Amino acid sequence: MIDLRLLREDPDRVRASQRARGEDVELVDALLSADERRRSSGMRFDELRNEQKSLGKLIPKASPEERAELLKRAEQLKQDVKAAEAEQNEADEAAKQLLLQLGNIVHEDVPVGGEEDFAVLETHGTIRDFAAEGFEPKDHLELGESLGAIDVERGAKVSGSRFYYLTGVGALLELALVNAAIAQATEAGFIPMLTPALVRPRAMEGTGFLGQAAENVYHLEKDDYYLVGTSEVPLAAYHMDEIIDADKLPLRYAGFSPCFRREAGTYGKDTRGIFRVHQFDKVEMFSYVAPEEAEAEHQRLLDWEKQWLTSLELPFQVIDVATGDLGSSASRKFDCEAWIPTQGKYRELTSASNCNGFQARRLSIRYRDGKKTQPLSTLNGTLCAVPRTIVAILENHQQADGRVRVPQVLRPYLGGREFLEPISK
Repeated sequence: MIDLRLLREDPDRVRASQRARGEDVELVDALLSADERRRSSGMRFDELRNEQKSLGKLIPKASPEERAELLKRAEQLKQDVKAAEAEQNEADEAAKQLLLQLGNIVHEDVPVGGEEDFAVLETHGTIRDFAAEGFEPKDHLELGESLGAIDVERGAKVSGSRFYYLTGVGALLELALVNAAIAQATEAGFIPMLTPALVRPRAMEGTGFLGQAAENVYHLEKDDYYLVGTSEVPLAAYHMDEIIDADKLPLRYAGFSPCFRREAGTYGKDTRGIFRVHQFDKVEMFSYVAPEEAEAEHQRLLDWEKQWLTSLELPFQVIDVATGDLGSSASRKFDCEAWIPTQGKYRELTSASNCNGFQARRLSIRYRDGKKTQPLSTLNGTLCAVPRTIVAILENHQQADGRVRVPQVLRPYLGGREFLEPISK
């Protein structure tokens, strides 16, 4: 959530942010009104409590005649305090619910618009000319099936559409990717983490996934647990309700977890293969930093993602995601999009988001610098979303004979294989 002081001091900035996101601007005025009611009801409660305490000190010292009148006043105050407390609690809750609906303040440099209004910041690598090489590229599913690496038919039989099996060399490729990604993250100073896939409502709400993203979240109603769509959620909640000493920052974690997404609203989109699925594994970077370090850390996360995609020898571009496609928690987001030959376009493989203090306030995570405590900043960055990375590797490194060349960085994790080939029975 945003800082309420910012809302009070500069509501026009908050309105502009909501407008840029394409979200409800009237929410700002509703929240201002609720905040005023919360503050006034709190003052009323404090005044009555102070009067009640003062009266309590007078009663023992009063004469019998005065005591009767004071006791009568004390009884009335008791009822007034109870009513004022109820009003304060109601006002607090109303303001909180409105505040939870408000997105993070958009960074001033973010391009305004929807999904297609991003700005291309960088382009890396060389797109292969398959025509010049004398063959037409196959898509990842055809390649995966011929290599005995991907089985979507049995995935659908067992679990339904958008599920799959990675088999044989496909399973080995996932394990290689995960191990190589964790190795890079560990070398960069991240602490490896295996995180829970089920979280309580507060963890999901605190990271901002129960607002506009709620339609893509799996909820186990009987147990009131949520399946995470990214290890960002348990990594953000790891230090929930804690105060961290400033000299411990930055804290950096690399989480590996299964991820679950409904993919609501994508009917008929990317239905072939494993690009857009309901369950996948991912290595996610997560950072806790002091607020003044947030923008620099954002660039560092992006640099680590670029290092990873470069090591996989993939052509990719970096984009500055537009305001309407940020998600509620991010103030700015950079995506790295790899070239997918059979689609003839770049597609998202990684994201790096700066959430500033938005998640920290919701999860009550602060840091102590001397005697002062304040919310810190959180950032997240995808290092390896496995299925999409497999798609990019298969299509970009395919050979005319149907084999797939293994990037050098993965070979130590694949028994030295130079090419992906079917595993013999």
